[in-house]
Amino acid sequence: MDLTLDAEARAFRAEATEWLTEHTPARLPSLDTAEGFAAHREWEHSLAQARWSVVSWPREFGGREANLLHWLLFEEAYYAAGAPARVSQNGIFLLAPTLFTHGTDEQRERLLPPMARAEQIWAQAWSEPEAGSDLAAIRSRARQTSGGWLLSGQKTWSSRAAFADRAFGLFRTDPDAQRHRGLTYFLFDLRAPGVTVRPIAQLDGEPGFAEVFLDEVFVPDADVLGQPGDGWRVAMSTSANERGLSLRSPGRFQATARKLVNLWQQNKNPVHRDRVVDAWIGAQSYRLHTLATVTRLSEGGELGAESSVGKLFWSELDLSLHETALDLLGAEAELDSDWLRGWLFALAGPIYAGTNEIQRTVVAERLLGLPRSPR
Repeated sequence: MDLTLDAEARAFRAEATEWLTEHTPARLPSLDTAEGFAAHREWEHSLAQARWSVVSWPREFGGREANLLHWLLFEEAYYAAGAPARVSQNGIFLLAPTLFTHGTDEQRERLLPPMARAEQIWAQAWSEPEAGSDLAAIRSRARQTSGGWLLSGQKTWSSRAAFADRAFGLFRTDPDAQRHRGLTYFLFDLRAPGVTVRPIAQLDGEPGFAEVFLDEVFVPDADVLGQPGDGWRVAMSTSANERGLSLRSPGRFQATARKLVNLWQQNKNPVHRDRVVDAWIGAQSYRLHTLATVTRLSEGGELGAESSVGKLFWSELDLSLHETALDLLGAEAELDSDWLRGWLFALAGPIYAGTNEIQRTVVAERLLGLPRSPR
């Protein structure tokens, strides 16, 4: 792994930094409100017009065909500029890589350009009331009909579903098959007849999630991703991206670590000095780990079970960064501050994208070769 940037990489980073410095909005309302969702959609439309919304995608879909290293450099510049979280992240970071791997040419041409322009924002519809981390326990079903499928069931904790346009999720198409078999990956319209979306308030009272109820919702064959019955394999492709590379780029944690160091320099409380140092080192370590992953992928490797290591690390790092900042600031920061809002979001990190308990089991069994835990 060579950490030296060549002239092309430096030029790419400089161009991104210049554009972001000039165009990044000072502050947007929370994306978990109707007003904030619309404002973030408009911001990401501006990104798309300058071809910065999906830099690693092919040009025909709105990207710049940037390699993974350049994508990481863009992400570092994005968060260093103070740019907001991406409201379209479920689509561009989770569904899109799955479409590139398992989708048809027709699906890519139809779905990727409006996703890049933030004209179609996607919700993730994985979890069900009795199937969260144990995704294979889903009960929502789909039955074949003329020209497509009819979806029925309930999804819950669906990120962005309160205001999003479409969703992706798994449904059971063969009830007699074993748990991981007989599943199919569907794409569906959240405003289609038979769909009811019920927002779920988070700790801050804003609807970052929603329940989605489906009652015989028609989905055409064209919106099956992969082959019917092969949904588990397709879904694991999505999950690997969620845990390992694209959703939590290191630029986000580096920017937060820099803010933490700046905060300590104002405070210089020696009691918390070592925690600040450890958190900063953690952010740099995650960056190096990600660069190693990029090197592996560039040489033909795959994300694989190693993505669970990254998920464990970034979710605990995020908590450490925010808890250290809150302790530095004292009790008043726990009443209302950006650090408090960041900490509330970080609390969910060990849960979503597969709980950390599940990830530790994956690491133990698949990477360390330890005996399987009782099922």
